[in-house]
Amino acid sequence: MNTILILGGTGKTGRRIARRLADDGLPVRTASRNGGDIPFDLGAPATWAPALEGVTAAYVLEPNLLASSDDRVPAFVRRAAAAGVRRLVLLSAPRAGEEGHPLHAAEQAVRGSGMDWTILRPDWFAQNFTEGPWRAGILGGTLALPTGDGRTPFIDAEDIAEVAASALTEDRHRGRIYHLTGPRAISFGEAADLIAGATGRTVRYADTDPEVHVGRLVANGVPSVVARLLTGLLVDIREGRGTAPSGDVERALGRPARRLEDFVADAAAAGHWS
Repeated sequence: MNTILILGGTGKTGRRIARRLADDGLPVRTASRNGGDIPFDLGAPATWAPALEGVTAAYVLEPNLLASSDDRVPAFVRRAAAAGVRRLVLLSAPRAGEEGHPLHAAEQAVRGSGMDWTILRPDWFAQNFTEGPWRAGILGGTLALPTGDGRTPFIDAEDIAEVAASALTEDRHRGRIYHLTGPRAISFGEAADLIAGATGRTVRYADTDPEVHVGRLVANGVPSVVARLLTGLLVDIREGRGTAPSGDVERALGRPARRLEDFVADAAAAGHWS
């Protein structure tokens, strides 16, 4: 059948990849715990075989940071290889090539799988402002994060999806690791100003103590370990250890990555902050 399997097929990247492939007339199967074409849970191996039936290429991600150091992705990769999958695209993260990173084992499993592979390491998603954890702060008028004046090159999930769809269907991405970023690094204060200008809303950025931010995440139901991990990534931005613009979107697609200014303008016109 040459089906392309999209794990997390209802999520930020998965649904966008599936839409692109379907628009191109390709056979796509979305797999997720809820709402996909087929029920799938990376923590429930009994769901893997039905998802993999007839599949020749798969988009793989680990949705649970608490489980990311376990054998879930490596075990799924082994099962995929045994089922006849020939190509994998892994959604990873910056620094996952380093020992000790939660996604390091997943990357190593994909690279050693014997299949064609591509690894995507995106920076912070621009969609976090519209459908993720920062939207509530924007609607409330204050984006409070522990990033200071640090800068990061936000990446549009549509760019990630286009790279992933290309990597799932074209040989030229074989064996590549792409660090996917926007075209320039900007601060959260600048991002707040862009959103305020596009919407006419009052949106300000407020630098926050990291421990206060951890406490807020925990109060909102985020496990403490994950809250500290996510806060640490934001503190990296504050301290100048964020990702630099890479140019890998242009290397992969032959066009520049989308600017945050354009993303914000389109999101405002679509009513995402109405």
